[in-house]
Amino acid sequence: MRQDRTALIEVEINPGRSNRARVNRSDLPRVRDLLGTVRTVLFSPEDLALVKGDPSDRRRFLDDHLLMQSVRQAGVKADYERTLRQRNTLLKTARGRQVDMSTLEVWDERLATLGGEITARRLLVLDEIAPHLEERHAGVAASAAETRRNVTASYVAKTGVAHADHPRDPEECRDLLLRSIEERRRDELDRGVSLVGPHRDDVELRIGELPAKGYASHGESWSLALALRLASFDHLRAPERGADDPILILDDVFAELDTGRRDHLASMAEHVEQVLVTAAVDGDVPPGLRGRRFRVADGKVLDD
Repeated sequence: MRQDRTALIEVEINPGRSNRARVNRSDLPRVRDLLGTVRTVLFSPEDLALVKGDPSDRRRFLDDHLLMQSVRQAGVKADYERTLRQRNTLLKTARGRQVDMSTLEVWDERLATLGGEITARRLLVLDEIAPHLEERHAGVAASAAETRRNVTASYVAKTGVAHADHPRDPEECRDLLLRSIEERRRDELDRGVSLVGPHRDDVELRIGELPAKGYASHGESWSLALALRLASFDHLRAPERGADDPILILDDVFAELDTGRRDHLASMAEHVEQVLVTAAVDGDVPPGLRGRRFRVADGKVLDD
């Protein structure tokens, strides 16, 4: 249901074969054509990687959020990844050999143009999410010491420009990437890989004055991961981005949270239009979220 319109969405997962998707009983040419039809925010135990994991986990968080706002970003991301693969192939071929620089410069331009758009969009959405992140973390970590309630999220680009000073305009980002590529030219030729671009960037999360990764406790890491997902939800549900709530999916997370965090998440979820909750144990689901139930056992789904 979206803005008083109803759509029937069906997805068929086929191990070893292509998956299928239909909208209102009409087959889609590709499953990725579903993007933008249903907006969801998923919180799961794997989200601890947003704080403790590799930069790729935090980049994926931003890119997935952008896809919920603009289906076009899927095409930009796919074009960038194809360009990156082709450019890396050329750099590997050029290692220790004479290379036609004019050919490499064509790929430089393409990489910088697509990368500039991705970088600019990531920076803008991170700016917009930041107030929601601060508010949500203050609620989730209300019992923590005051110095451990404040959080920040800053974009760390391999161009060396700090988050606050980095341009948000795609053309300016493109020019900055081109300059950085030229500066790293010798290193890239020696190593046979692209060293500059959004595929190398990160998001630095800080609690108080210290980086969350490496310094946050297990409980603090959960608080920050939860605050990130809730901030993403708040940003997507803002009136200027569509009147309907995204679907909130809570995948077996209540067993991982202490009482305070469970209560905060359950209280927030009670006011969401549609919530899907999975749990291995009945008691893990807070009383306020008990709606229609399905049990899965021996490969069968039973409606309670």
